[in-house]
Amino acid sequence: MLAQYLPILIFLCISTVIGVVLVTLGSFLGPTKPDSEKLSPYECGFEAFEDTRSKFDVRYYLVAILFIIFDLEITFFLPWALALDTLGVFAVVAMLVFVLELVVGYFVIWKRGALEWE
Repeated sequence: MLAQYLPILIFLCISTVIGVVLVTLGSFLGPTKPDSEKLSPYECGFEAFEDTRSKFDVRYYLVAILFIIFDLEITFFLPWALALDTLGVFAVVAMLVFVLELVVGYFVIWKRGALEWE
């Protein structure tokens, strides 16, 4: 049974060696001419006007998390659409329930003001 995992172990070892060799070669052979401009922090093309550790508004994170949630849930549509012919009516009903949950969730966050940016 362990012999079945030998190709995977060989693949992992070879890929690790290739990765380490390429990173090492890149650090030795790559151009390195650091100056004050390259080493300075970059923020939209001008100097930072605030401390970088200042607190962000919680709504920024909330909108970002909501975007990720809805974006990831939308990815469930592609496999469903590709296998729709073989899945039948049950898949259509299941996806209808899923879409209704998305719509209800969207209206809940909309009514609570999570999408307001003021």
